Amino acid sequence: MKLVIQRVSHGSVTVGDELISSIGSGLLVLVGVAKDDTESDVEWLARKTAGLRIFDDSEGVMNLSVTEADGEILAVSQFTLLASTRKGNRPSYVAAAGHELAVPLYELYCHRLQELTGKEVRRGRFGADMKVELLNNGPVTIVIDSKARE
Repeated sequence: MKLVIQRVSHGSVTVGDELISSIGSGLLVLVGVAKDDTESDVEWLARKTAGLRIFDDSEGVMNLSVTEADGEILAVSQFTLLASTRKGNRPSYVAAAGHELAVPLYELYCHRLQELTGKEVRRGRFGADMKVELLNNGPVTIVIDSKARE
């Protein structure tokens, strides 16, 4: 499972002409589920996300979690995070999980993150053609791969 976590001033997801989710200051998390991911990957990443200290404290040092900074959270599924570009110029997505695995693990990640932070986790729409808008604050962008945790 791969995450791209961005500290944002605001973020939103639109499908067609419909605004389906938006947040103010907080985290916008792009979530890629691989076909070999398990609940263990979800748990580890939810805990990492909840505890990630990338918000400024009163001294201007990145020392606060999203909860401590009273930030909001928006999680958006994105299978293209699992792209392989080793051969040729057309990415391969064979490592990405199909809907039958990806949807439950994405939903579990959102649910666990909500439990750990006590904050509503707003979502994109799985499988939809989404327009994701954000203002990256910093910029601060962190990439975490659950397979690289050891």
